Amino acid sequence: MDNVLLLDTSVGSLNKGDDIIMKCVRNQLSDKTQNAYVLTLPTHVSPFHWYQVARNSNRVQVYSNAKYKFVGGSNLLTMDMLTHFPQWNINLFNYGPLKGSILVGVGAGKGSKINGYTKILYKKVLSHEHVHSVRDERTKRFLEEMGFKALNTGCATMWSLTPEFCEKIPKTKSDSVIFTLTHHSKDIINDELLIDILNRNYKNVYFWIQDAKDLKYFKTLNDINKIKIIPPTVEEYEKILNTDVDYIGTRLHGGIFAMRHKKRSIIISIDERARGMNETYNLNIIDRSELNKLESMINSEIITDVNVNFDVVNEWLDQFEI
Repeated sequence: MDNVLLLDTSVGSLNKGDDIIMKCVRNQLSDKTQNAYVLTLPTHVSPFHWYQVARNSNRVQVYSNAKYKFVGGSNLLTMDMLTHFPQWNINLFNYGPLKGSILVGVGAGKGSKINGYTKILYKKVLSHEHVHSVRDERTKRFLEEMGFKALNTGCATMWSLTPEFCEKIPKTKSDSVIFTLTHHSKDIINDELLIDILNRNYKNVYFWIQDAKDLKYFKTLNDINKIKIIPPTVEEYEKILNTDVDYIGTRLHGGIFAMRHKKRSIIISIDERARGMNETYNLNIIDRSELNKLESMINSEIITDVNVNFDVVNEWLDQFEI
């Protein structure tokens, strides 16, 4: 039986969006991994100390010799791997067992110029044999400029959003809504405007804590007394998504996960992630600077028509045989 290594971006993460991504990555890769023994290592915390790699023990060799090493999504790539806490917590001294890693719907963080150390590290750890799966055109260009092959498949969270599936998502508003905020991108004026609009247009308003510090930020805002708080687990979020509810919020994967549960979703764009994916995938997005248009959007018919190119997704998946 072959070993497959899954590099898990949810371990050590402060963002439950990474749990959503990994849940979907596991699901989408299940056909390829069902006859393999799946090993798991973290990305957010260091998988090895340098001396463990240097000793090359039997355990390290098991990871090193895995047939495939899949890196599970998220905003993993950075322009500077010398930062104090990179999303992929590896370095030139401990990357060895992960050599040949294959990206699955991965995105790149902010910035346009990669430094020399980071370029060297990526060229050593990422597979030159396989085509990588990335979530947007910007990340595709980022990899291709370093000499890698990549396909824009979108995030694995979207790979179940077929036209037939999207047709089943309601077009008109529910009486209830669940929303999210982003503590590291505060905008008190617009976030309070969002809350005002939701309170005015829905009978029941729920707030899901996707990130560890979102609740603290939420409590600084006005008119929140009647809003019901949903605990920060994917399981609790799913309980609400299994009721008649809309999603509106600044969390990209919170919105995509809601669509996977056939919920009418409006994603509020606050950074390059939602904007970059929307360029290709036609998500129902409104920029936070245009929230004055949100009330009209809520009360209009919304068609969900996510443009995933499943031929490209299948082209990427077809590389792998076990």
